[in-house]
Parts: sequence; C-alpha cells; structure tokens
Amino acid sequence: MSSASSVTILVPVLNEETYIRRAVATLVPVDSELDYELIVVDGGSTDGTRQIIDEMSTANPRIRLISNAARIQSAAVNSGASVARADSRVIIRADCHAEYPPGFVDGLVRELRERDVASVVVPMRAVGTGFLQRAIAAAQNSRLGNGGALHRREVGSHYVDHGHHAAFDRKAFLSLGGYDESFTHNEDAEFDIRLTRAGAKIWLCSELRITYFPRASFGALIRQYFKHGSGRARTMFKHRRLPQMRQVLPITALGTNLISLAAGIGFGWPFFLPGFVYLGTCAIWGGVLARSERDAACIGSGVAAVIMHHSWAVGFLYQSVRLAVRT
Repeated sequence: MSSASSVTILVPVLNEETYIRRAVATLVPVDSELDYELIVVDGGSTDGTRQIIDEMSTANPRIRLISNAARIQSAAVNSGASVARADSRVIIRADCHAEYPPGFVDGLVRELRERDVASVVVPMRAVGTGFLQRAIAAAQNSRLGNGGALHRREVGSHYVDHGHHAAFDRKAFLSLGGYDESFTHNEDAEFDIRLTRAGAKIWLCSELRITYFPRASFGALIRQYFKHGSGRARTMFKHRRLPQMRQVLPITALGTNLISLAAGIGFGWPFFLPGFVYLGTCAIWGGVLARSERDAACIGSGVAAVIMHHSWAVGFLYQSVRLAVRT
C-alpha cells in the first residue's frame, strides 16, 4: 500500500461509554484498500470508555488508545495529529456522538484528492432515542434551532468557508499549527478562518452526511450551547470579525425577552407581548414539527430552541464582556 493511501482517524473522547463502540465500529473502513490507524484520544474518562477501547483494540490492532492530559478536544486532535504514523497523509477527525455512513473514511480520502482541497467537511442530521433527545434533535435539525447553518441543512456539495470538520490534509493542518488549544469550543470555526486566509479550500460533501446524537437533557444542552456561544465570541474577538445574522438573532431574542419581562413587570401586561410572541412562535414551530414528523416529542423542540437561543446568547455575551475588559 502506498503512503499516499495512509490515513489516521482521530476520535477525541471523555466519558463516552454510551456512544464509543458504535462510533468506532462505523468508522473502521471495511473492504478498503486504505492503510489506516484509528487513535482514540481520551481526556481522562472515569466510566467504561477505556475498557471498551481496550477490548476493540484487542480485536483490531489498528485501534489504539492514547491519553489527553489537557482534556479538551482541540488538544486531543493536535496530539493525535502529532503522534500519527509518519507516512499518514490524511487526518480524519471523528466525534463520538455520531454514527458514520458506510464508506465514510474512503469517501473523505477520495474527496480530498479529487477536489484538491485542504479540508473536507460534512453535513449532519441529529437523531434521538428518548423523548427529550428527540425533541432536542428536532430543534437542531430545524432552521429555528440551527439558524440555517449549511452543515445542518439539505444542500448539495460545494465549496464553503466552514462546516463540520471531518478530514484534513495532514501537512496543511500541521503547517497552520493545528487547532488553537486556548479554545475549548469553536476551535473548528477559528481554524477554518486561518485555513481560508492561507488560500486553502474547504469542500462540503453532502453525500457523506453523518448521524449525530445530541445531548439527552436540557441541563446538558444549556451547558453545551453556553460554551458554543462563548467559543464563537472568542473567535470573533481573535479575528476581529462581526457576527453573522444567524448569530445576532439569539442575542436579539435574549435582549427582547429581558426588556419585555422588565417592562411588563414595571408598566403592565401589554409590555409582556414581545416575549409572548417569541415564546408562542417557538411553541407553534414545535407543534408544526410534531405534526410533520409524526412524533409527539417534537412538541418539545420549541422549548429546546428557546434553551439553545438563550444559552448561546448568554455564553456569547459573557465571553464578549470578559474579552472586552481584558483589552
């Protein structure tokens, strides 16, 4: 096998015993000519994650486990890219909360070569099992929840500025220093800014859509989206970029609802109306989704969307104030 066919699959994990076996099993190339290695980069799991990987590596020696003392995803990917085999030309970044389509790794390698790009990104569709997870998945799949992000929509393959990270030309990734390890979240968007500024291209391959398993509780969703908003603020401050419209809308919703609440308390019920309109819109959206998807859990997607909007906005504003004070 030529070195041009060598690929390293990196899977950052931390306490993922529920998802790790399925993720790794669907990532392993089957009936493939690729010379691959799969490295699980563990941030200090205290559940059964490491034991599961030990079992899988016994059955398949191409799978191995390394530790990530920094515990965060950006450091995990950088560490894995650094210790990968010397002849590895392609880096695959794979999240654990996902299931991958047949031929996923082979398809990414093919797209990197045929498109002559530095990175291939993929769309995702959220899928849940329990009631709350299905509600959260429905919100994330809808425009109300994702704001129209390209990697969350049904779109054709084309060049993009950003998407859900899947594959890199290893040389290009390392030449830019990899991810910024001061980022706990949004490291992918920050990297894509540097990548495109360097003149490299990113290709969104719609045929390689992955299945994503979202958080299964509203508490976990709040924490996740707070961190997403905080990470986005850090990216914007670092690169002096204004937010896009879909990123302004959650902040506008938060501000409108807070003003409506305060004005309603101070001046009477008519001032509650803007907040009621927002909440009513989210509730109606959830009802429409429940009917179209024929799943009663989708009714809760309106609540999930409210949580996503406000948690993201609070995280964004919190981090923005912190960074503004520092400068």
